[in-house]
Amino acid sequence: MNFNIKKDQLIDPLYLAKELIKFPSETPRDEGALFFVEEVLNILGFKCFRMPSGEIDGMGKEALVNNLYAKTGRGKTLCFAGHTDVVPAGNKANWISAPYEAKVHAGMLIGRGAADMKGSIAAFIAAFARHLNDYNNTFGISFLLTGDEEGPAKHGTKTMLPKLKEMGEIIDHCIVGEPTNPNTLGEMIKIGRRGSLHGTLIIRGKEGHVAYPHKASNPLPLMSNFVSVLSGLTLDDGSEHFQPSNMEFISIDTGNTVSNVIPSKIEAKFNIRFNVLQSEESLLKKIKNTIKSIAYDEASFSWELETELSGSPFITKPDNFIEIVANSIKKITGLEAELSTSGGTSDARFIKDICNVVEFGLVGKTMHQTDEAISVKDLESLTLIYYDIIKKYQEAHS
Repeated sequence: MNFNIKKDQLIDPLYLAKELIKFPSETPRDEGALFFVEEVLNILGFKCFRMPSGEIDGMGKEALVNNLYAKTGRGKTLCFAGHTDVVPAGNKANWISAPYEAKVHAGMLIGRGAADMKGSIAAFIAAFARHLNDYNNTFGISFLLTGDEEGPAKHGTKTMLPKLKEMGEIIDHCIVGEPTNPNTLGEMIKIGRRGSLHGTLIIRGKEGHVAYPHKASNPLPLMSNFVSVLSGLTLDDGSEHFQPSNMEFISIDTGNTVSNVIPSKIEAKFNIRFNVLQSEESLLKKIKNTIKSIAYDEASFSWELETELSGSPFITKPDNFIEIVANSIKKITGLEAELSTSGGTSDARFIKDICNVVEFGLVGKTMHQTDEAISVKDLESLTLIYYDIIKKYQEAHS
C-alpha cells in the first residue's frame, strides 16, 4: 500500500489521528490501519516487523490478526504499546458525523477509536517525529502495536512477546497509550491493574412438567441461593494501591424456551476483578468452599465450576521511569497525576512480564460510546507530554 504520506505531516498528531480513525478497524479486521502506521514508521527510520497471528474458525476460515513491532536505535529501549483495533461503531445514524469520517466539531475530534486509542498512537508518533532531529540513537524507541486488544486478545500482544524474545529484543520500559484519565488530561497514571477471572457455575437437576414439580428437581431456587451467598462474600479489604476484590454475576440462563417445563440445568456467569491479595487458586478455593457450605439435596442436584483467567493482578516496581512520566505530565498540565490501578484490563497484563510498564493516554470519558471524541487541545498536550518523556529518557540513558 502507498498512502502518499509526507514527512512534514508526521509532526501533526491531528493529521495522524484523523488518518487512523478513517480505517474501520473493528476487531479483528485491520482494514489497512497497521499498514499505514508501518509506512509512517518506515519514513521515520524504524525497522518494522509484521507479526500476524490467527486461527481456523468453525467455518474453516482463517481469521488473521495483524500485529506490528517497530524499532530504532540501540541500548535501553522505551516502547510505546497500543492497539489499532476498535469496538464496533453501533448504529452509525446516531453519530453526529459518521464514525469513520474523523471530523472536528467544536474543538473535539469525533470518531470511533479517537480516545481508545488511535489518538495516543498518533500523539506518540508525532512526539518522536518532533524529536527526530535531536535523536542521538544511543537509546532505543520501539512500537508494539496489535489489532486484537478489544477482542479475545489471544492473537495480539500475547503472541508477539515470545517472538520478540526469539529475536533477542529487550524492552526496558513501556508506555501503554490507554485512555487512563477519567475527566481531565494528566490526572491519572495506571501503574498496575487488577486481575480478571471469568467463571461459569453450572447446577444440574432433573427436568419435569411444571404441574408435577415433585417429579422434577428444579435447579433455579438452588442457583438463586448460591448466587445470593456468593455475591455477599467479602473477598478482601483492598491494599495500598488496590481497591477490594469484587465478584459480579453477569447472567443466569437455563436455555428454556417454553413455559411448562422445569429445566434440568442452569448456568450463572460471573467475573471477579481481584487485587494482589488474591490469586486464581485462592479465589477458586473460596468459591468452592462457600458452595460446599450451603446445604442442598446432593442426591437431586450436582454442580460444577468452569473458570478462565484472563489476567493476573500486577503493580509496576517503583523506579525513575514513573517519576519521568509524572514529571512530564506536571510540566505540561500542571497536575500531580494519581498513581492508580483502577479500571479494567489492558495489554499491560502481558507486557508486565517482560518490563516495567505504565499506562497513560487521553481522557476516556467517551470511549466505546456513540460520538467517541477527544479534545484537539488534549491531543496536542499529550504529544508534548510524550515528547518530554522521550527527551528525558534520552537524557537518562545516553
